[in-house]
Amino acid sequence: MKINIFAAYFTNDMISVDAVGVGFSGTTLFSNITFNINENDRIALMGKNGAGKSTLLKIMAGLNKPTSGKVSAPKDAIIAYLPQHLLTEDKCTVFEEASKAFSKILDMKKQMEELNVQLETRTDYESDAYSKIIEQVSELSEKYYSIEEVNFDAEVEKTLMGLGFVRSDFTRSTSEFSGGWRMRIELAKILLQKPDLILLDEPTNHLDIESVQWLEDFLKNNAKAVIVISHDKMFVDNLTNRTIEITQGRIYDYKTNYSHYLQLRKERREQQQKQFDDQAKQIADIQQFIDRFKGTYSKTLQVQSRVKMLEKIEIVEVDEVDTSALNLKFPPAPRSGNYPVIVTDLTKKYGDHTVFKDVSMTIARGEKVAFVGKNGEGKSTLVKAIMGEIDHDGTMQLGHNSMIGYFAQNQASLLDESMTVFETIDQIAQGDIRSKIKDILGAFMFGGDAIDKKVKVLSGGERTRLAMIKLLLQPVNLLILDEPTNHLDIKTKEILKDALKAFDGTLILVSHDRDFLDGLANKVFEFGNKRVKEHFEDINGFLRNKKMENLKEIERTVKV
Repeated sequence: MKINIFAAYFTNDMISVDAVGVGFSGTTLFSNITFNINENDRIALMGKNGAGKSTLLKIMAGLNKPTSGKVSAPKDAIIAYLPQHLLTEDKCTVFEEASKAFSKILDMKKQMEELNVQLETRTDYESDAYSKIIEQVSELSEKYYSIEEVNFDAEVEKTLMGLGFVRSDFTRSTSEFSGGWRMRIELAKILLQKPDLILLDEPTNHLDIESVQWLEDFLKNNAKAVIVISHDKMFVDNLTNRTIEITQGRIYDYKTNYSHYLQLRKERREQQQKQFDDQAKQIADIQQFIDRFKGTYSKTLQVQSRVKMLEKIEIVEVDEVDTSALNLKFPPAPRSGNYPVIVTDLTKKYGDHTVFKDVSMTIARGEKVAFVGKNGEGKSTLVKAIMGEIDHDGTMQLGHNSMIGYFAQNQASLLDESMTVFETIDQIAQGDIRSKIKDILGAFMFGGDAIDKKVKVLSGGERTRLAMIKLLLQPVNLLILDEPTNHLDIKTKEILKDALKAFDGTLILVSHDRDFLDGLANKVFEFGNKRVKEHFEDINGFLRNKKMENLKEIERTVKV
């Protein structure tokens, strides 16, 4: 089936955010935020957690209303929004759900057909009602027939497969898929609409490496304007050409990508600090004069002048302090045997479905390895086999004195909900680290009163971060982390990455975050086609090779 996709015409300034502000409970989140979005802008929306990034996206998507100001867009603008968390229905197949992207166009066609039937059957040719129907058909036809023709089924298939689905998934019910895969279905619907502005809130959290690469390519080559919130530094760098930072209730707009923005932000903060220091010296000098001569009659006018001068000074603000100086370290790893993990001819099946077969691997003490591959190829399953959580065929042997620290994707659900954030960490912290609990919690975005929150009121992301801190403070020699960075911002990921680099034990990382794996994993195990292939290279070498293969593989299948 072929259909047409309506594309509206826009002026240069496609969307405008004009003096937007948000406040609640007497607190101002941000105020007087103003900027324009032009076609082909690829904007990274940056800022600390809690700065208001997601709130601003929801306002632009029309889901929330600002306290002040407004967002303006052309009448026919299509703005598509992908939130971090979705509530989806389970009443259709994957292909049917993705096809809903074209529902407006199909409704337009159906409406034209119904109106044409009325024109054929009615006989009141001279009536106002008949003339009104003619006008409606003419207006709809002008939109429908004057636009680019697209192969409907082919577009749905191409987009779903780019995001990691296979053809056999198309007829499966959406209820059979995890939240991460449902997120991909929603992302496919957004991309298929060809919006004028795409708003993405952490789109890569549930994507494997190849799907992230596909999404990058699609957005760069096919999308119009894009605003993205993401903790995947490499994804942001590869995609964006503009960076807007929300900090202390206002924005800074840089016409550059993330890496260059970091340099400019550093220069800005250094300049702010110099202005702050100069102003502090000026204030101290004025105050010293006031204190010295406030009782001297002959200096009364000069003292009063300086008091007024102090009252008029607007204090220079220095943006939030960078927490990168925090040096988080694991306790020394107790010595394990030479080979903490030995896998021989391992096979795992669920009924007739084979996840992988005849897998053999040996991981030496001190090695840091990455498990990569498309979702559903068995990475987490092998981790569960190592942990002894599932049955399997073949041999799984843990080395002498292997002490495992395991971060599962559901790790957050295992926390004691009756305890506070501080109590959760205080319970396990030992030695000198006890004096740094508040610093550590602050680095993981539990600052101020947040340390007294009960676990039961925390969001999923907050629980994940708290579970990660617990793991970091326990003495282990074999760390197994399954997607540990999904809810961590860039700064916190850097702190975790530095801690893992310095970890002197053995590390197994299941992750799709290329920047996080860069410089951390020195060997890659690739999962695909029911097999596991060992690559004696880091993630960059692995990706260079895969990129060459992918140029030849239209559907980005995994060849092992």
